[in-house]
Amino acid sequence: MRVLDVLLVGEYGLGHQNHQRDMYAPAFEAHPGFRVTGRTEADDPLDRPDADVVSVCVPYERRVEVVTRALRAGKHVLVDKPMALTAAECARIAEVAAGTGLVCLPAHHQRFQPAVRVAREAIAAGKVGLPWNVQADFLVAGGGAVWPLGELLNFAPYATDAIHAMTALPVTAVYATGGARFQNSPLQNSPSQDGPEDLVTLCLTHERGMTSTVVAGRTPAMPGAGGLSLHRYRVAGSHGTLLADANRPAARVLTTAGTPRAPWAGPSTVDRMLTELHTAVVAGQPAELGPADAVAALRVVEAARRSLASGQVEEVLS
Repeated sequence: MRVLDVLLVGEYGLGHQNHQRDMYAPAFEAHPGFRVTGRTEADDPLDRPDADVVSVCVPYERRVEVVTRALRAGKHVLVDKPMALTAAECARIAEVAAGTGLVCLPAHHQRFQPAVRVAREAIAAGKVGLPWNVQADFLVAGGGAVWPLGELLNFAPYATDAIHAMTALPVTAVYATGGARFQNSPLQNSPSQDGPEDLVTLCLTHERGMTSTVVAGRTPAMPGAGGLSLHRYRVAGSHGTLLADANRPAARVLTTAGTPRAPWAGPSTVDRMLTELHTAVVAGQPAELGPADAVAALRVVEAARRSLASGQVEEVLS
C-alpha cells in the first residue's frame, strides 16, 4: 500500500471539542495508508515536500483561506466539518478544488457509518422500491456545553448528508422548527429561548417528491447514557421498509415478502472516510464525498435558518 504523508494544520477546538487532536490525528496515525509527518499553524507555508495531504482544523474565519492555499500548493485536503460557515464560502472552496483537480474531502464522516452504507446499497438495488419518506434521528445526550453556533449547523448536516448519500435525492425545500434551548453547561432540564438552538426538526422536500424528517441536536444527559444516543434512518418505499441504526452493526430490511434481513456491517466512520480519501488520492480520481456535498449541506442549513425566522417553508437556493 502506498503511504501518503500528512500535515496537520491547526488545533482549533470549540470548548471541549478539538477534532484534530481527538479524531483526525489518531485516525491518520492508525491508518496503514497514511503517515503523519508534521504539525503546523495556519500561517506557516503549506508547500512542504513532506506532505501529500493536509488536514485542516483551523478557526472558521480562516477555513477558506487555508484550504484554498493548501490546494494551490498542490496538496489534497481533509477539512473539518463544517467546511465553512456559509454555502458561498463552501462554493469558493469547491471552485478552487475543481480547478486544481485535487481531492478536497469535507469530514462528513457519518455517511460512512456501515449501516448507512448498507442502507444505500439496499436502496440502490431496489430492495424497498422507490423511496418516498425517510425519518432520521441524530441525537447526542449531554456532552458538555451547547455548541456556540447551534446544533443546526453542528449535527443536522450529518443526517441530511447521509440521506442524500442513501437516496441521491437533493433537498428542494425546508420547514424547520426549533426545539428547546437549555441553559448553562452542562445541559439542564430548564429550557430557555436565549442562545443557539439545541434541537431542531427539519421537514424536507426532495426531488422526485420524496420527503424526510430530521430530528437533530443535543438533549439533556440521561442516567447511564451519554454521547451519540440515536443515529438511525427509517426508509419507507413503494415495496418495503428499511431501518438503518448506526448504533448497531446492521441495517434491517423488511421486504414485501415479509422476510427480514439484517446483514452485518461492522464498526467505524472516520477510518472508512480516510480509506475513501486514500483510495481517491492514489487512484487519481474524485472522492465519493467532496466540496459539492458541503455546499448542499450548508444550503439546507441556510434554508432552515430562514424557515425558523419566517415560520414558513423555504426553498433551498442554488
